[in-house]
Amino acid sequence: MHALDPVPDPVVRDWDFPRSPISALLLTRFAAEHHVAAEIVLQGTGLTEPELEDPSLSVDAHQELRIVRNLATALPDIPDLGMRAGLQYHLTSYGILGFAFISSATVSDGMAVALRYLELSFAFCIPRIRLAEGELRVELDASAIPADVRDFLVARDLSAIHTIFVELISSPIPVQRIELNLPEPPDGVQAPVFFGTVPEFGAAKNVIVLDPEFLTQPLPQANEHTLAMCEAQCRDLLAGRRERTGFAKQVRDQMLGPDGVRLGMEDVARKLHTTARTLYRRLNAEGTSFQTVRDEVRAALAEGMLRDGALSVDDIAIRLGYAEAASFIHAFKRWTGTTPMSYARRRQN
Repeated sequence: MHALDPVPDPVVRDWDFPRSPISALLLTRFAAEHHVAAEIVLQGTGLTEPELEDPSLSVDAHQELRIVRNLATALPDIPDLGMRAGLQYHLTSYGILGFAFISSATVSDGMAVALRYLELSFAFCIPRIRLAEGELRVELDASAIPADVRDFLVARDLSAIHTIFVELISSPIPVQRIELNLPEPPDGVQAPVFFGTVPEFGAAKNVIVLDPEFLTQPLPQANEHTLAMCEAQCRDLLAGRRERTGFAKQVRDQMLGPDGVRLGMEDVARKLHTTARTLYRRLNAEGTSFQTVRDEVRAALAEGMLRDGALSVDDIAIRLGYAEAASFIHAFKRWTGTTPMSYARRRQN
């Protein structure tokens, strides 16, 4: 990625994706530090603290939301509860995604990796990064978060970002200002400081504004080979989490049939003896969409064909239903962070 190229948007559109149990475990231990028993903070989730110790466990985002609600109910007198909770989220908490970030060449590359595999994080706010008018704007989009836990999760996610960068980069972070759609701290409570800056409260959006040159800053532990290995593991882990069940699996199975990726929503609905409107509604109820499932199928098929090496990029684009190779190349780079040719060369090596 060129130094000042825009960082791509995250692949996911909202927070409703399965997660590792680490975040739930961190919140449970944070509650224990404040004398709140695990049974209270996990009430209504169907989870137990010993289960959270199992790294193979998958936690539904709604279960984590329930933990947040229980925590906020149990500790109503701590106004900066979310910001304190975010301090628990160290780089090592993110597992292989954290190592991929650390191994990236620059801050820009690290951000691109983090957004590409955002489903391996614990974020509820969706980061959107823009370069405009000499500013690097990192917006934490919280519009889809339920209102009763929105302030907690905005504060927690911002605090977690702060924790990560402080651990990663020893030099000062060039933050120009921070705008938060949060109320002012109550009288007697000291305003939090992030990156040496006191946020402006009551803003329209949640935005961190930085010097754009921050994107070019090298990361101290950059390693190309480690990054390639970590990204491969991220893709495998993400594929396992995205393995579809229920109605989404039926849609996926139709797309894996002959010329399936060329089918539109109405075509798939007809094959499943339903309507496009019902298909949309049922996929939405399972936390996904027709386009998301089709992208997953296309990505898996593309990687398989590139590994085989028998087809050109143009041929693969046609087989996947793209009108031109450029559209396929752009989509593949969004899925994997690299071009089809670079991916093929890496696999061959």
